[in-house]
Amino acid sequence: MAGLFDKQAEIYVDARPTYPAHWYSMLASRTPLHSLAWDVGTGNGQAALGVAEHYDQVIATDVSAAQLKFAMQHPRVCYVHTPIPISNDEIVTLIGGENLVDLITVAQAVHWFDLPNFYSLATRLLRKPGGVITVWCYNDVVVSPIFDPVMKRFHDTTLPFWDPNIKHVFNGYKKLPFPFKSLGLGCESEPFPLDIPKQLAFEGFFRMLRSWSAVATAKEQGVDLLSEGVVRELEDSWGGPDLVRCIVYKAFMLAGTV
Repeated sequence: MAGLFDKQAEIYVDARPTYPAHWYSMLASRTPLHSLAWDVGTGNGQAALGVAEHYDQVIATDVSAAQLKFAMQHPRVCYVHTPIPISNDEIVTLIGGENLVDLITVAQAVHWFDLPNFYSLATRLLRKPGGVITVWCYNDVVVSPIFDPVMKRFHDTTLPFWDPNIKHVFNGYKKLPFPFKSLGLGCESEPFPLDIPKQLAFEGFFRMLRSWSAVATAKEQGVDLLSEGVVRELEDSWGGPDLVRCIVYKAFMLAGTV
């Protein structure tokens, strides 16, 4: 996934939904200790900040230096650029050693990873017993009966331009390998459904669409998926540029321990 979101890094910062605070409380209640967390594929640090409300230190890493430039600062969050290639031993050293991490989080990113390698590394780093790994994502949004079919037609135009690994997002992580013991918050083949409510006007939603990697890839290939006509149809079906809607992103989580 290296570089996949670099060109739209600034858009990505304010375009994405905010993960609800109770998610972090829910996860923190599953770990007996709260000393160290690792947020992987942190991007702009949104999940890292939520985790930092419950853990003494959060190490937040990303392969994208462009994303980290826009990361939100917090006194308990340390952002680290981990460019590819970087060895597992180097990451273990960066974290401080094996068997130390109370919580590993991956928000909207694990589907891009080399999963066997990442899971092996996570198993080395997690505190035993008690360490928890959790991954989550969202793949759909519910706006209104008028807007949703228009959005579906637009989404269909993006399909040829996604990285193949996006299939895990489209199927709601139901086929994502996840070799960890269940904690009752989703397990392999049975993700835990969650909602992310958000209030925003069309401009905010439009920024989210612009931040999609498929939109950027299509543009590089000379295809403007968000042409003036498409944007006008989306805006009209939304109800106009100034209408603030209560929308719901449909999310899913997997969480487990070694």
